[in-house]
Amino acid sequence: MKGMMKRILKPGLAVAIAFQFLILTGMYVAAQMPLWSGEEIHLKTIPVDPRSLFRGNYARLEYEISQVSAEHFPEGASLRRGEVVYISLEPGREGLHELAGAGLEKPDEGLFLRGRVTGSWLGGARDNYHIDYGIEAFFAPKEKALELESDLRNGGVAEVMVSGGGRARLKDVIPAGAE
Repeated sequence: MKGMMKRILKPGLAVAIAFQFLILTGMYVAAQMPLWSGEEIHLKTIPVDPRSLFRGNYARLEYEISQVSAEHFPEGASLRRGEVVYISLEPGREGLHELAGAGLEKPDEGLFLRGRVTGSWLGGARDNYHIDYGIEAFFAPKEKALELESDLRNGGVAEVMVSGGGRARLKDVIPAGAE
């Protein structure tokens, strides 16, 4: 009975380990796809205090498209925290991409980012929404992160790779004036 149990356990354990490895590999590949096959865009960054003793060496970034007025969404749309939204982009001034529209459905064409609503507030007559795209932290070696901390006080440009599904990955950050 013990020998039979060992013969069943060893292959079962190997299958479980292989399954976990495949899942982790799939997650890694999905996260890297925008870098490998995405379209490069440039977004203006807004200075934000980038320090964190808990998360390591990184610069925290904010974008002009992180704050979106409710008037850009379909009439009557009331967005909840965590809801997926799609932000359409168009080339704008100085080669930077800017907000062209917003919606709850994935656009059929054009360049867009997939984001999540992380908060809202009343601003004037309509609500405004804060949206995260997964590109709000730029991890770097300690020296570069500390240098970016002071260099980004005047803003900068984020080089972002965007996949066809709107998923984005941050490629690089260039301080204002260094482009």
